[in-house]
This record gives sequence, C-alpha cells and structure tokens, in this order.
Amino acid sequence: MLSLIAGAQTAYRTQIFYPNIKTLQIGLVGEKMGLPLVKLNSSDILQISFDEMSHEAHSFSYKVLHCNADWTPSTINTNEYLNGFTTGNITDYVTSLNTTYLYTHYTFQLPNNDLNFKISGNYVVIIYEDNQADKPIAQACFSVVEPRIVVTAAIRGNTDSELSGKSQQLDFDVLLNGYPVRDPGSEIKVVVRQNNRIDNQVTDIKPTYLSGSKLSYINNGALIFEGGNEYHRFDISSVYAAGEGVDFIKYIQPHYDAFLVKDKIRTSKFYSSEKDVNGKFVINMQEGQDDNTESDYMTVHFNLPTKQPFLDGQLYLGGEFNYNLLNEAVRMKYDNDAESYTQTVLLKQGGYNYQYWFVPKGQRKGSAERVEGSYWQTNNEYTIYVYHRPWGERYDKLICVKIVDQL
Repeated sequence: MLSLIAGAQTAYRTQIFYPNIKTLQIGLVGEKMGLPLVKLNSSDILQISFDEMSHEAHSFSYKVLHCNADWTPSTINTNEYLNGFTTGNITDYVTSLNTTYLYTHYTFQLPNNDLNFKISGNYVVIIYEDNQADKPIAQACFSVVEPRIVVTAAIRGNTDSELSGKSQQLDFDVLLNGYPVRDPGSEIKVVVRQNNRIDNQVTDIKPTYLSGSKLSYINNGALIFEGGNEYHRFDISSVYAAGEGVDFIKYIQPHYDAFLVKDKIRTSKFYSSEKDVNGKFVINMQEGQDDNTESDYMTVHFNLPTKQPFLDGQLYLGGEFNYNLLNEAVRMKYDNDAESYTQTVLLKQGGYNYQYWFVPKGQRKGSAERVEGSYWQTNNEYTIYVYHRPWGERYDKLICVKIVDQL
C-alpha cells in the first residue's frame, strides 16, 4: 500500500490498490473538477465512482472513517462522527456500452439515507469487495467543513528566498472573528496544498505573529513554493480525431492507442501563459450520450526526448489522473536507443493535465523546475485548510477552507 507514514499510523490518501480498478473519482454532484469538500449540515452531496475492468458481477461495499488533520485515523467512536451506518453496499452499477475495453461503472453518494456526518474534519471512504474490509480495492479522501472563521490570502512573486523569479510566496491571515479559541498557537493547525499535491504540502506552520483574534502568516519562509509552470494538456475525447496535445490515435487491435505530441524541456524558455486546470482531468467523449459508460479506454503514450537520462533522481508524471502519487505507474523510463523518456498509462476518454516532476535521490518531493522550468507568474491553486482542536477535545474540527489562485 502506497501511503504516507506519520509515526506508527498510516495517513490516508486517495488511491487505487488493484489494477482492475480505474478512474476513481470523488467530488460534489454537478461539479466535475472541484475539491471533495462538503459543508456540514448542508445539502452538499459527494459522488464517488470507479470502473472495474470487466462485465463480471462484483459485490463492492464501503466504510467511512474519520481522520485527524494529518489524515491518520482519529480515535473517536463511529457514533461520535456519523449518524446511521458506517458501512454500505454499492448497488448502483452499469456495464460499458460499445467500448473496446469492457468495464462496469460503479457509483454511490455520501451522505445518503443510511449515513450522515455529525462533525467536521477529514474523512476517508474505503472501498472493498466481498465484505473483506481489511483488503481495500481503493480509498478516497474528502473533507467536511463547518465554516466558523475567515481567511484572507494573497500570492506574490517577490520572496525573501531568491531574486530569480522562480518562486511564489503565500501570505494569509486567519481571522477568528469571535470564534472561541483559548490558545491559538497550540489549538489551531494549518495545512496548505499547491494544486492538491501531497508531496510538497506544508504542515505544522507557525504564525508569523499573533494579534488579538488574528493569526498572521506573512513573510513565512515555510510558505514559499516553487512556481513551476502551467500544465501540459491533451484531449482524447474522440477515437477518430487527434485532439489538442495528441499527435495521432491508432487502433491497435483490439484497442486504441493515443500518441501524444513529443514534449520538450521548457527550462530555457520564458514564461508563457497557457490555460490549464492545475492538474485536474474530466471524463467526456464526443461520440455518445453517457460519458460514464460509453467513454472508451486508451493507452496513452508520453514521450520526452532528452539526450541523457537524469542520473541524480527519477522523473515522474504528475497530475490528478494518478491522484498526484509519485509511484511506479507514472515513473518515466529512459530509452537509450530513442534518447527519450517514455511511459504509457491506460486512461478513460476525456481531457487531462499533466507535468513532469523530478524527484532527487533520497527525497520524496517532486520539482517541476528540472523539466518544466519555474516562474513566479504561473497560475497555481493554493488551498488553505484550518483545523481546530480545543483543549481537551479528541478530534480536529475543520473550521475553514480557503482557495486562492490569483496573483
């Protein structure tokens, strides 16, 4: 199981554990690319879906767990965070239609008639087969927020760490506005993510200064991020015509292969503003009525020519299509004969963003600069999660989520 480790406990994150499970998605009903985030005691509904790569019948179930701010399991009892049942069966499924890859599309929603959330915080829904809850096939993380405070935030390109214009500084104030906190320095926890990435997220951030009911995180060295570059994008919504970023599509019996336009090292270029969605993807197809069950799967070929391999680390594909995981499924392989990094990924028809992330030996944090370049002007999305654990409490409340994406 690929996961983060916090002490002796596993920190959950969205991922798939079995190769026959594809395209795990979680998000608000009606929003294709939003964060998996619901407001407590609201009408918000999360939809979770995935494909199992056959037309065979499977008995899938799920269970919901509450987590701490660091995504380790919280110690509270299930009846303290849920109304109703903690588990459920996934009974809504449809087989694919007119696709070269056979699959069955499964979907369910949270909350539902059998389950609702009592408290805010981080949650994980674990999906398993044949009542084997200890052998998950996939898991999806989401958050429930009870908005109690306000965060004001801004991104700027001038930082104290460098003068070359490669970084971005995130500044923000946490305004308690009368919300009772006895000791803000110890009770408030803040987590910041850039483009929903885990590898470079910032935790355990201390305020630059405290002033009454305001916690200021200004000129904080921990909140300087690599600017990176805009994501590459490609469109495989049609099997008949090459979309944006695609060189050509070929039917190699019995399936389709999509060969992307060869990428280039972008470090020597000036920043060029291009529209992207900060690593997200969307499932859709041009020929059909139901994107969920009529979209086919294609083997997508990535290609990055370079005269020599990088000997001081590994190169990965980054993006939400692999849940921003840095694992073997997206590690680029160097072909000495072709003088190029290559990789193939089986993806469902739609539009995708991706980047090349370099991970130096002995590290776990990816950097776009080696291949993509890094520029302060890049349009990145930062999400600020503010948690509160009052003195004597046993769980982390999520009291604000702030998204900022404009310089």
